[in-house]
Amino acid sequence: MFENISLEAHNSFGIAASARYFVSLESADDIIQVLDDARWKNLPKLILGEGSNILFRTDFPGVVLHLGDAHIEELGTSDGSVFLRVSAGYSWHQLVLETIRRGYFGLENLSLIPGTVGAAPIQNIGAYGVEFKSCFHALDAIDLTTGEHRQFDLEAAGFGYRDSYFKQNLGQYLIQSVTLKLPLSPVWHLDYGGLRDTLAEYSDDELSAKKISNAVCQLRRQKLPDPAMVGNAGSFFKNPIIAQQQADQLKTDHPNLPVFKHDNTHSKLSAAWLIEQCGWKGFREGAAGVSAEHALVLVNHGGASGESIWQLAQKIQASVLVRFGVALEPEPRLV
Repeated sequence: MFENISLEAHNSFGIAASARYFVSLESADDIIQVLDDARWKNLPKLILGEGSNILFRTDFPGVVLHLGDAHIEELGTSDGSVFLRVSAGYSWHQLVLETIRRGYFGLENLSLIPGTVGAAPIQNIGAYGVEFKSCFHALDAIDLTTGEHRQFDLEAAGFGYRDSYFKQNLGQYLIQSVTLKLPLSPVWHLDYGGLRDTLAEYSDDELSAKKISNAVCQLRRQKLPDPAMVGNAGSFFKNPIIAQQQADQLKTDHPNLPVFKHDNTHSKLSAAWLIEQCGWKGFREGAAGVSAEHALVLVNHGGASGESIWQLAQKIQASVLVRFGVALEPEPRLV
């Protein structure tokens, strides 16, 4: 346990916030011990993995619970799938690479997404036409309000677009492990974000999970700045989902607007396109700014406060709402 510790190295934005207490958790026993400890029993608690989807607007007055446990357990195979139980502290990208090394499929499109396995179901992470929920089987969690152990299946997890039951009840559950169901035979998803073009040199017979993963990594590195070089949390806003009628009208008014079908009554818009049309790409205000490579990425050029980044985000939201009538919702957790 540490007291009054800086969180600058524990969030990818590089915000110099601090926590009153900081506790590393390696086991379920550690979690129960923290919950029962009178020193912080009634203090607010924040679960933190790699800190890649969070913006600290101020110091955190309670206990930061940092997940350190990282292991994989193979549970067996059934109906053409393998089941893996993965501890919440395991790096997501390292998990993707490990499953590819073992000859499993399903996670290759989700390569290079920052964060831990425990954070993946909260956000229902997704990229290049694949969402986390497609490989989810179950998870084990502790209710921080009661200390009760619970298991969630696919229905109980309540996954939606960058959403889940856990995000709707943020901070209530500490996810201990996630059980994944991965196919033993490939089903490629290539029709999104230029992925097929990047793999054009390969025939269908030459494709592999490793080649697709490498292509995804290449595309992500081209579009997203490295947090080690410039602080950021990846995409700051969700791609908005709007009613089909509104999408049709916007497409009529703005023929170049990228529109993607979401379901029979709604479409998804490119938030990056909306932001760029409002002139924000490459904008800088002090140390807070918008990436010159990708308008969806807000950056800390060095020394920005979380509040200054949030104020910039609000200005972007307001301008998009005025010009297009579309509300942008932030992806990172605001603390």
